[in-house]
Amino acid sequence: MITPELQQYVEQEILPRYDHHDAAHRRDHAETVINQSLVIARQLNAHGDSLDEDMVYAIAAYHDTGLCEGRERHHEASARIIRQDKELLRWFSEEQIEIMADAAEDHRASAKHAPRTIYGRIVAEADRVIVPETIIMRTIQYGLDHYPALDREAHYERTVQHLREKYGDGGYLQLWFPDSPNAARLQQLRQIINDPTQLRDVFDTLFDKMAN
Repeated sequence: MITPELQQYVEQEILPRYDHHDAAHRRDHAETVINQSLVIARQLNAHGDSLDEDMVYAIAAYHDTGLCEGRERHHEASARIIRQDKELLRWFSEEQIEIMADAAEDHRASAKHAPRTIYGRIVAEADRVIVPETIIMRTIQYGLDHYPALDREAHYERTVQHLREKYGDGGYLQLWFPDSPNAARLQQLRQIINDPTQLRDVFDTLFDKMAN
């Protein structure tokens, strides 16, 4: 169970920051990552681990706060925000806060190294909530928010390129818990990516909903 005072602080002071992010990284995304992180942590604890659920909760809540400084180095900004938030000393030691900052910094899918701790692996895995239609929708949303001048065909090309680079066979996305639900869903997404007709149909349906 999450400490009530910590949860209240996060809900009042941290989650509202996501309201200013692009459509693919708003508060609902943070809440999804929080929920998925806790599911993974509780599964691990049930099998003998001793993970601190408050730490798991806070890491997930802060993991994308750094987007306020831009996407390219947002993981580093998120880690810095954790280190600089003195309110966290109400619930965590300095050592715990450093572990949390490292986990936030390590969560990015394109990171060149594996997460340094199990806390980093948990938030990294939770951040990869692989629901094929949701992944494609978020990719389109990001394009509409950041490249509004592109026409439909350019958005489609950008979407396909991103999906192949990140989620396709040989893509840079890594899963840290091979028996997690993400593994099966990643295969479903790859089937869509590898079927140009199906991918185009899904793109057109989602694009029409979001562009209007």
